[in-house]
Amino acid sequence: MLGPTSHTYYSQRLRLHYLDYGNADAPPLLMVHGNRDHAHNWDWLADRLRDRYHIVAPDLRGHGDSQWSLGSAYATNEFVYDIAQLVEQQRLAPLRIVAHSLGGNVALRYAGTYPDRVERLVVVEGSAGTIRRVDPPPPAAERLQKLVDTGRSLAARTPRRYATLDDAFRRMLEENPHLSPEQARHLTIHGANQNEDGTYTWKFDNYVNAGQILDFSGSDVRELWRNITCPVLHVSGSESPHETGIDPDLLVAEFRDARHVVVEGAGHWVQHDRLDCLVELLDTFL
Repeated sequence: MLGPTSHTYYSQRLRLHYLDYGNADAPPLLMVHGNRDHAHNWDWLADRLRDRYHIVAPDLRGHGDSQWSLGSAYATNEFVYDIAQLVEQQRLAPLRIVAHSLGGNVALRYAGTYPDRVERLVVVEGSAGTIRRVDPPPPAAERLQKLVDTGRSLAARTPRRYATLDDAFRRMLEENPHLSPEQARHLTIHGANQNEDGTYTWKFDNYVNAGQILDFSGSDVRELWRNITCPVLHVSGSESPHETGIDPDLLVAEFRDARHVVVEGAGHWVQHDRLDCLVELLDTFL
C-alpha cells in the first residue's frame, strides 16, 4: 500500500502535523503516540487496520514534525487541547482511539471530557503514571520550585548529536531491544533531523520532559476516568517496567466498562514487540 499522507492543522497558533492513512469513508480511528515518539510509530499497526478504518495519527506538539511550543511546559492538558482541536477541525467524532504511553493518558482525559465523542478506547501502557501519583500533591511552592529548577536544567542541556544516522539507529536499538533492525531503522529515519553540520538529533523538544510537574492531581485525573462512558481496553506488556508491580485491578477500578490484558513477551511498545497479538486484540475489541 501507499504510505500515509502528511497534513497540518493549527492549535493555539502552533502548526501541528498529522498522518492520514486514507479510506476516508470508513469509521475514524485516532492513534496517539507516547512521549518523545512520533506518529510513524503507528505505521505497522495502521497498515494492518487501514482497510477497515480511516486512521489519523498526529504528532503531538514538540514531537515529530509538529512545531515546538516555545515557553510551554508541555502539560498533558495542552496535548488534550490539541487532540480536541484535531477531532473538531477534521470532524472525526464519534471515533475510536488507540493510544500509547503518554498518548494513553491524553486519550483518557479527552474521553473523560467528551464522553459522547469516543466509542471505544484502547490504552497501551498509558495508565500507570497516574496510579502511582501521590495524593495530595506536594505543596505549591515546592512544585513551582521544581518547575524552575527543571527548566534551568533543561536550558543547560545540549541535545545529543549523532555523527551519522547509523549511530542514531544503534541508539534506537539500545532503547528497545525488542525492535527488529528494520523497525529501528524506520523509526530512526522518521524520528531524527539532520543538522546544518551534518549531525543528527531526535525531533522531539527536550522540554517535553517537564510536563508533569504542575499537572492535575491523581484524584482529578481519576475523576475524569469515571466520566468515560465507552468501553476501555488496557494493554500491558509482560516485560515492561512501566506497569510492573501495579495491581491489575487498579487499572480498571475507576472505569464503568474496562478490562485489562497482559501481552506476554512484550515490553513498553507492545505495538512493535507483539504486533500480531495486538492486532488480534483490536479486531475483537474495536
